[in-house]
Amino acid sequence: MSFASPQPVTRESSESLIGSVAHTTADLRAGMFGPGSASWKVNREAALFLGAGRAALLQLAHPWVATALEQHSTVMDRPIARFHSTFRIVFTMIFGTAEQASAAARHLYGVHTHIEGEMAQDVGRWARGSHYQANETAALRWVFTTLIESAVLAWEAVLPPLEVAELEAYYADSRRLAGLFGLRGESLPEDWTSFLIYCREMEQSDELGVSDAARAMGQNLLRGANSWIKPPQWYRAMTAAWLPERFRREFGLRLGAEEQRAVARARERLPRWYLRMPASVRFVGPWHEAQDRLAGRRAGVVACLSNRFWIGQGTMPFSD
Repeated sequence: MSFASPQPVTRESSESLIGSVAHTTADLRAGMFGPGSASWKVNREAALFLGAGRAALLQLAHPWVATALEQHSTVMDRPIARFHSTFRIVFTMIFGTAEQASAAARHLYGVHTHIEGEMAQDVGRWARGSHYQANETAALRWVFTTLIESAVLAWEAVLPPLEVAELEAYYADSRRLAGLFGLRGESLPEDWTSFLIYCREMEQSDELGVSDAARAMGQNLLRGANSWIKPPQWYRAMTAAWLPERFRREFGLRLGAEEQRAVARARERLPRWYLRMPASVRFVGPWHEAQDRLAGRRAGVVACLSNRFWIGQGTMPFSD
């Protein structure tokens, strides 16, 4: 698979992909995947938060992403806003109705149409002054990839590893989800093994590289700058441990003996703590909201309170 040639996603292509995903949906009220899907099984877990820092840093390692955030957004100065904006869209695509998921996809495409410009410095293979745009297949694929792999790493930090068949089902769902991001199935590796090969190849390629702006944003993110939530040392250490050595170095992150001990303690204790959590805490708000919807009732107190943490508002957007 070649990743070098820019391929913009057109509005027509985006609409076609959204329609294709909706067309293969069995129950529009249940959403694009539904309660029996591998996607719901994995993405309902609050453990996904463990991988959020890793995913965010790997996204910043794509020079287009970091430059776009620097030039078009202030969310990296507000880590919680960045967290909410990402999960609000992704969780609505997964747990919302088919109509909500489609609206979220259209919203995402619309936001991305306004994000383009010129590179501010030479980073990786991208020369200063070269053009970037958010609605482009290779950049979208990398952002999407970081979310999918980080979710599995987070799952396996606290729960038994997924069986091969479960991983393949999760990845098959993820390839459908990719259509809502504007990515055609053929633009992604065919199976989980090929997907992991793509991830490792990208991490070694000059498609990625940490700019000065990305380094500052990444360090602010892990410090919890301008936020009341300050990631604890074990979380910062685990995030660093899950990054390739190249990016630990480029982001200026430590993984010495102290950090490795913190990771070891967390890996030992987290599974015990996690499995004792009540369902109201262990499962994310959008999943609770979807359960309420399928039961024919409005989002309850648990869903609304949990949603405030996960997506920054009481209910998923784009509802009637």
